[in-house]
Amino acid sequence: MGERHLTIGELARSTGVATSALRYYEELGLIPAPERISGRRRYPESATALVGTILLLRDCGFSLHECKEFLAAQTRGSQTGGSLTGGDDWRELIRRKLAELAELDEQIARAQIARKAVAHALGCPHDELPACRNFTAALDARLAGLPLEEAHPH
Repeated sequence: MGERHLTIGELARSTGVATSALRYYEELGLIPAPERISGRRRYPESATALVGTILLLRDCGFSLHECKEFLAAQTRGSQTGGSLTGGDDWRELIRRKLAELAELDEQIARAQIARKAVAHALGCPHDELPACRNFTAALDARLAGLPLEEAHPH
């Protein structure tokens, strides 16, 4: 007896993904075109794990294009027995994403410092910022070439 097949509605319910998104994934080649029975899509039960993988990758910041690359690399790796000719392609995608996320961490850190500086300015008791010693010290440090995190260490 073969694998159980799901309607698009059943796949949508089991994954929490709208049917329109599933059709879009199919259009993009993220999930294979399902067989049709009486004109209706019938997905293999294994499509649930495939959609779940896409969701997990999306949660980790992968674009749909990157998801497609990842899934293709996984398929190549399984077809080559995990050899170096295809099996490590997905690891390179992961390395690239990790580098992008490291850049994002830096942007977040800079934004947090900026938020503190702006909040400090808002809470300043001086009517004009140039009268504030903290502001002028930060201004002098910034003009001396120091980045905001060093110019405004508060």
